[in-house]
Amino acid sequence: MAVVESESMVQASEKLFLTQPGLTRRVQNLEKMLGMELLDRQSKPLKPTAAGNEVYGLARAVLRAVDDLMAVASPDNEPTGELRIGVPPFLSELALEQPIDGLRSAFPKLALRVTAGWSPGLLQSLERAKVDAVVVLMPEDMPLPDGMTSTLLAHRPTAVIAPRSFGLSDKPVPLATLATHSWVLNQDGCGMRSALSRAMSAAGLPFNVAVEAFGSELQMSLVARGLGVGLAAPEGLARSPHADQLQIVNVPDFKSGLRVWLVHGALPKRLVQPVALMRDALIAALEKDKAS
Repeated sequence: MAVVESESMVQASEKLFLTQPGLTRRVQNLEKMLGMELLDRQSKPLKPTAAGNEVYGLARAVLRAVDDLMAVASPDNEPTGELRIGVPPFLSELALEQPIDGLRSAFPKLALRVTAGWSPGLLQSLERAKVDAVVVLMPEDMPLPDGMTSTLLAHRPTAVIAPRSFGLSDKPVPLATLATHSWVLNQDGCGMRSALSRAMSAAGLPFNVAVEAFGSELQMSLVARGLGVGLAAPEGLARSPHADQLQIVNVPDFKSGLRVWLVHGALPKRLVQPVALMRDALIAALEKDKAS
């Protein structure tokens, strides 16, 4: 598990306080006992094979069961072990402080592990049992995985933005007009970009991404400087120092907006209350941000 999560024998050996040759022998012994290769040693960084992924998920379940056993044995039955949450970048920047504070206050013996990523990768991590729950941003027409518990936390409107220097009309602007411009967007995997890409493809329009930039503020600054058109949350635009240089474009044939979901599988008893607290705190934080 340490090797899969670290993607490196060196880093895993440091994490486990083992020598690298000693850790290598342990992995080789496990592979010999199971009769299968668990690691693709040709990949850089180190990745598990398909069998390795399956073994990783089973091993995670074993450790989770140990945590559950220790929680039952605890005199006060207080949640212990780890709660692993995956979140999209916008949430890690915006609305995690209050939920984390609440969790640490209510469950001080529970270690919180937060990782950031785009929604498709987060859902994949959930299916592979690398995280216990994820928060994802999904276009309104995108289905969620079967067999999971999904709770709608909020709806995030999105707007097409352009520099005022482009002289786009305040009247409705069709996607075909926007297709003549380049785009400044997040990397592939972002929910807003995926929705836009599908809309452009359905209309048979070219989709030219000139700049991939991480972070909404950086994107708005690049759009304001005339590098292209982009997407932004209206509340984020209102707070931006570049707001005066940007305009929201009314695009009738692009249905924008994302839904924020909390998704998890069957939770062990020790994590039911912490995940419920996280859910309620996220709803409150997202509502507060929307109101501000």
